[in-house]
Amino acid sequence: MPSLIDLRRRVRAVKNTQQITKAMKMVAASKLRRSQERITSARPYAVQMQRVLSSVAAQVVGGDPGGDNTLVHPLLVVRKPVARTLVIVVTGDKGLCGSFNTNVIKGAATYVTTSTVPCALALVGRKGRDFFLRRGFDAPFELSGLFQKLKYEHAKDIAQFAMEAFIDGRFDRVMLVYNEFKSVMSQRVVVDQLLPIGQGEGERSPGDRTPANAGVDYLYEPSAEEIFAQLLPRYVEVQIYRALLESNAAFYAAQMTAMDMATKNSTEMIGSLTLYMNKVRQAAITREIIEVVSGAQAL
Repeated sequence: MPSLIDLRRRVRAVKNTQQITKAMKMVAASKLRRSQERITSARPYAVQMQRVLSSVAAQVVGGDPGGDNTLVHPLLVVRKPVARTLVIVVTGDKGLCGSFNTNVIKGAATYVTTSTVPCALALVGRKGRDFFLRRGFDAPFELSGLFQKLKYEHAKDIAQFAMEAFIDGRFDRVMLVYNEFKSVMSQRVVVDQLLPIGQGEGERSPGDRTPANAGVDYLYEPSAEEIFAQLLPRYVEVQIYRALLESNAAFYAAQMTAMDMATKNSTEMIGSLTLYMNKVRQAAITREIIEVVSGAQAL
């Protein structure tokens, strides 16, 4: 049986931990509100941009099956068979967020291990980087520490690497794996094809992948090449930026939920330890009384 002083120390330690979890919950709730506002503002633009460009790309690619799509834009090139895939994995930089990092790492690892073609990883976030590099995965690109001050420039850096690798022929397909923010209590792992544009496999798509104005012929002014040269790189950047915002909001939601559960569990633990401590103290008092009475009777 632990001594009374040991129980008091343990109760004090749990109370100190509870104060930390309460503070972390409040900080996560504050950051979640700002992150949620950012993704709520960016999501409609990104989804509609994806729908429109998927429709336009389908018209361009499907309009001339035997033509060379590089004449329009190299990001529209569909290479068959696919020889190598780049998988961009977006995880968090920190832990204490429940199963947030575990779910996206598991989703990415499942895709890579079950893929019929070789895959390389572009790791965004410290947790994913540590996991995959320790296990010897091929990772030609990594970026961490960006979620403290997330900026559009971070998405541009990732998009620049992905587009250059795709255009140079090092990869024939680029996939994006991240946690999509649904609500405070719900996050969903997304596996979506980023490149080539408009040729998604249907594993999972953010928003509605149904092409806008399907079957409509487009007139381009200026030429399609000039429009795509400006629009397609921006599209890739926006989709990656949206994935970063989704992941950031989902992280703070998961952390707030985890810290809330930790605070509730610590409250229950403090109650049970206090009850047990009172029983031990009462037993010690009873034993001392019995010893006094026994000594008095002996005299």
